[in-house]
Amino acid sequence: MPEITPLPLAQLTTLRAGGTPARMVEATTRDELIGALRDAWGVGEPWLVVGGGSNLLAGDDGFDGTVVLVRTSGIRRLPSPRDGYTRVQVEAGHGWDDLVAYAVAEGLSGIVAMSGIPGTVGAAPVQNIGAYGQELVETLVEVELLDEATGEVEVVPAGDLGLGFRTSVLKNHHGSVAARSAVILSVTLELREVGHGEYTLNGAQLRQALGVAEGQPVTLQWVRDTVLAIRATKGMVLDASDPDTHSAGSFFQNAIVSASFARTLPPECPRWPMAPVVDAVTVIPLDSYAGLVPQPVSAQPDVKVSAAWLIEHAGIGKGFRLPRSRAGLSSKHALALTNRGGATAAELAELARYIQQRVQSEFGLILQPEPVLVGVEL
Repeated sequence: MPEITPLPLAQLTTLRAGGTPARMVEATTRDELIGALRDAWGVGEPWLVVGGGSNLLAGDDGFDGTVVLVRTSGIRRLPSPRDGYTRVQVEAGHGWDDLVAYAVAEGLSGIVAMSGIPGTVGAAPVQNIGAYGQELVETLVEVELLDEATGEVEVVPAGDLGLGFRTSVLKNHHGSVAARSAVILSVTLELREVGHGEYTLNGAQLRQALGVAEGQPVTLQWVRDTVLAIRATKGMVLDASDPDTHSAGSFFQNAIVSASFARTLPPECPRWPMAPVVDAVTVIPLDSYAGLVPQPVSAQPDVKVSAAWLIEHAGIGKGFRLPRSRAGLSSKHALALTNRGGATAAELAELARYIQQRVQSEFGLILQPEPVLVGVEL
């Protein structure tokens, strides 16, 4: 069993906070990962899987159980049933941005807009990661996972994972537990073969972010370089020397609200419909037609609103810090809570609660945290 001397979670998470667990296992192979999980489940002790540590805020008191560090890696290219596409099966501990770099080098599109997102491939479906209008759900085929209830390895299609906006059946949401307790072993994606020449971008949000006109040709490498540059200006590319990157990325989710609630927000608040409004088609059998057509029901889609805008317009600007606190907002991005040097999990949680309270007071909306919270209450 690859058990190691436990390290403080502050050394293993990008927020640089968290105490030392009771026990720690480092799994570098698939068999070691399966064995470590089955052992932990067999004795019924608490367990926590840590990959890149980029989406985790752990408490200062440590973790009274086993932390399993996922350090598996590897990419296997597979044929696709669709012409012009290829599949890649990637081990859970493989770095996400390393996978994106591989895809760009191989001329494969579908995930390039997610360049620079920290963390591991195995964590990506749990969160259904996304950036600039591109989400993992668009390319995910299936995952291999180890189910806690059965202790068996299963291949689960993407459609059975309940993938939604930054969520899945595998995610522990704030205030609730995952619908399914399991750990991903590998991920299979289907990517389009565009090569290294020019191609056109799908997705208005990505084109807008990159300043690209519809139909304007680009290359995969140019898109990756541009996305990385944009993320760097927001402190969203890890840099050990930059405290603005000592974060979990966007700490709060962009809020999904009803269209009616969105109308109560100031018109300047950025918002995006979650689905297009499509005119309903009503089919009436001729043998039951009585000369009347029922009035169509107008279904308004939910609306995604900018959490960063809500925070800043609740009076909390970039770089904000509570008195005597070592936690603060990024100086570049109002959504990122950062460790300015030696901040505890308690200090980070205190800042998160303050932001939630201010936004609720101003706009009547409670922002939900995006990272997984372990031993921390908001």
